[in-house]
Amino acid sequence: MQDRIVRHAGIDRLLHWIIAACVLVLLATGFLPILGVEFAWVAIHWWAGFALIALVVGHIARSLIAKRLRRIWISLRDCRDALQIARVNLRFGSGAIPKPGKYSFAQKFIHLGFAVVVLAACATGALMMVKIDTPWWDRNPFWLSDDTWGVVYLVHGFSALLLITMVMAHVYFALRPEKAMFLRSMFLGWITRGDFEQQHDPKRWQVNK
Repeated sequence: MQDRIVRHAGIDRLLHWIIAACVLVLLATGFLPILGVEFAWVAIHWWAGFALIALVVGHIARSLIAKRLRRIWISLRDCRDALQIARVNLRFGSGAIPKPGKYSFAQKFIHLGFAVVVLAACATGALMMVKIDTPWWDRNPFWLSDDTWGVVYLVHGFSALLLITMVMAHVYFALRPEKAMFLRSMFLGWITRGDFEQQHDPKRWQVNK
């Protein structure tokens, strides 16, 4: 339809929701046993972790091949826009609030945060898989020294705690009424022409007329 603009392709939406499901399964299987909920969580946890690692690697490879990193990378202009928005909202200055391209500074910032934390969790989780039996290898708990394992567990646990906070914040902002267009686009893939003209700078995100 002419009044609809594609914001997220179907493959991107599918990838987002599968990664989200993997993260939620990992958080549930990682923390519910600590809270006293007993179930056979180890196999579920490492299978979900294995799936998350594969999805993240595929996502990075696809982004590099399609040369899409510049869309989500925080630029100096994004930082200047963020400062201008802060000045206007805090009444330290005047002027118009700049419109972003496809992604705002806040969206790019939360994406960067998730990227760093999820990559840390994936890297340490992959190392920890050495300590369990899988169809492809036998466990070897002595592959690293005790001190090194301590660092691995520390980074992995801290990443998991950060993920809980970040997921809660992400869900909170996604459910706010003024963000309804972005939530809808993550389900249906599109925004309206009116949403585009109101929220985005057409010079920074060029779409088909």
